[in-house]
Amino acid sequence: MSQNPPSLRPDLANAKLSETRRDGQPTIGMVSLGCPKALVDSERILTRLRAEGYGISPDYAGAEAVIVNTCGFLDSAKAESLDAIGEALNENGKVIVTGCLGAEPDYIREHHPRILAVTGPHQYEQVLDAVHNVVPPSPDPFIDLLPASGVSLTPRHYSYLKISEGCNHKCKFCIIPDMRGKLASRPHKAVMREAEKLVDNGVRELLVISQDTSAYGTDWASDIRRGLTEQPITTLARELGQLSPDIWVRLHYVYPYPNVRELIPLMSEGLILPYLDIPFQHAHPETLKRMARPAHAERTLDRIEEWRGLCPDITLRSTFIVGYPGETEEEFQTLLDWMDEARLDRVGCFKYENVEGARSNALPDHVAEEIKQDRWERFMEKAQAISEAKLAAKVGQRIDVIIDDIDEDGIATCRTKSDAPEIDGNLFIDEGTEGLKVGQIVSVEVDEAGEYDLWGCLSET
Repeated sequence: MSQNPPSLRPDLANAKLSETRRDGQPTIGMVSLGCPKALVDSERILTRLRAEGYGISPDYAGAEAVIVNTCGFLDSAKAESLDAIGEALNENGKVIVTGCLGAEPDYIREHHPRILAVTGPHQYEQVLDAVHNVVPPSPDPFIDLLPASGVSLTPRHYSYLKISEGCNHKCKFCIIPDMRGKLASRPHKAVMREAEKLVDNGVRELLVISQDTSAYGTDWASDIRRGLTEQPITTLARELGQLSPDIWVRLHYVYPYPNVRELIPLMSEGLILPYLDIPFQHAHPETLKRMARPAHAERTLDRIEEWRGLCPDITLRSTFIVGYPGETEEEFQTLLDWMDEARLDRVGCFKYENVEGARSNALPDHVAEEIKQDRWERFMEKAQAISEAKLAAKVGQRIDVIIDDIDEDGIATCRTKSDAPEIDGNLFIDEGTEGLKVGQIVSVEVDEAGEYDLWGCLSET
């Protein structure tokens, strides 16, 4: 899971960034690092700049300045952000830094004193001010018309829909609340208005993101919530699913609270995809307690059994941390045993890293690197075996897929309802793809399965 997908680099961009530059038009480049939430920030910054008459450059050489939207969640992500800043300085020379690592301006300037400005996460106005100081705007109101959909860094057929900022949790390994603040949910009407515009402009899949999707709306004033008959996220998910019968709605970052049960019937009804991205992080109660994880006392296996009972086709995705301070071999074995019972469909795993400012750094009994590596390999071996068995069971089934790409050889790269872009697997169609288009949803019969991917052919009926 790269913090810097190559497709989002300005020198390698395959997104909707290229356009004819008019005479005298100032042009800005963008390097967007980190998670989808940061990607949405990048899109908003570029949309604001485009509205002010700036052109968006797909390469360093064509840009009069470059914005680097950084990630600062892990030390490895910080290092990658510093590398990206250094590359932009070498290739262009005029660099403005924003994003999560921007919350540590002294740290950035210590490594790159030549940068022009630093701003923190989702500080759009400050980024625009910095751009204005470096490259003054020169709009032409008769030419610089902003498309209704704004500037997108994703393919036209899917888009991330950010419903809140920040987080109220105090997980000891995480510094997101320090960088992005407390939970701030967007108004329901504002989210729906954005979703409607995206659908009107051809988006076929909405990927709902936040730091804690389950908590959406719980920060609203009591007089607003008093009139609600259900959790705000349930109302939002239902209304998103009713925008169009052909739209896929996928939920990410859903914590395993009891109210998640309310979402499952919406999946059974086909209003939202039967897909839950839930960051369990571990299974042993003492490890979760040391992490200070929300819902650490929840009986997650019981929850999973309940969800599958309500929606047998549900896909469960999660991420885990191995080698957390104090993790014993017994605690790790509990996690492996839990995996055998949970049989999750999509799994990612990280080796624990200290992060500057995280409370977990001060915990006793840090795990040696060689033990972390061993546990990561054992965990991934088990997760891979489960994935391979689950995918093998799909051979012979007829399923719907969305087409993400068709290469010059006619091979179509697709995703099933069980696969989110960038993080899950793919389904490939290697023949009979003439006439198919990117963004199209087609029916496929699965004829082969691997460890993480599927292969299939178009259904005849």
